[in-house]
Amino acid sequence: MEPPLPRLSAKFRHAGVLVSALLLCGIVMAATEVRTAAQVGTEPKFQTDAGSGAVVGICIDIMRAIERQDPSLSFSGQQDWQPLTRIYSAMDHARLDASCGLSHSPERDKKYNYVGPVLFSIRYHLIARLDDPVSVSNWDDVRKLGPDNIVLANRGFAAVTILENAGVEQIDSGAASPQLNVQKLLARRGRFFFHRAPGLQATLNRTGYGSKLRILPTEMASSKLYFVVGKHVGENLIVRLRNALLALEKSGELERIANSWE
Repeated sequence: MEPPLPRLSAKFRHAGVLVSALLLCGIVMAATEVRTAAQVGTEPKFQTDAGSGAVVGICIDIMRAIERQDPSLSFSGQQDWQPLTRIYSAMDHARLDASCGLSHSPERDKKYNYVGPVLFSIRYHLIARLDDPVSVSNWDDVRKLGPDNIVLANRGFAAVTILENAGVEQIDSGAASPQLNVQKLLARRGRFFFHRAPGLQATLNRTGYGSKLRILPTEMASSKLYFVVGKHVGENLIVRLRNALLALEKSGELERIANSWE
């Protein structure tokens, strides 16, 4: 018969319990999950990498930077494509926690919390067919086109609100992606497609019709984009996200990321 194993002293048993508790605490902190999704039709905020097929873009780079700044935060779901309307619904019902790169609007301001500094700014331009000689310097020029001034925009996006506030009477926001709106523009179902930079020409090229379109040079509007979280997200997580973003702003990392996607 083998001799019985020696019993650990109370001192060592207590120390072992303490170490286990500390390790468990560290694991819990490291596993703080921020659930999100990749927003359809928002290149270069989110876009598919041609080589790997993975979702890449400004927001992916920002989320990775946040994780480096605060290793206790971990984003999930950023490789899952969802339309903006579904992202809204998921945040409303606490199935998602955050969305990267949304602008202020009266409806969003009531429903969500904006976290941290401005992530980056976007600029809106009108896109026309290459064979259309139209010239536009301001919204008055668009309104004066009369019945031929239908402007296409992505459904559910801030561009629709901008057009409404500019007094554009004929807005077609039935399509949910740049691909579909470009096809409608080329089919002459609209005079313009209203979309945003940075990365606007690359977005048009990815539709396969970039050579048949031209971006009108006038910047028609601009908007600042933020990190947004649902009302169910606790203050502790909001503070951690805000602190990480403020540090990235101070270091110039947010600006560097945005500029890399121009």
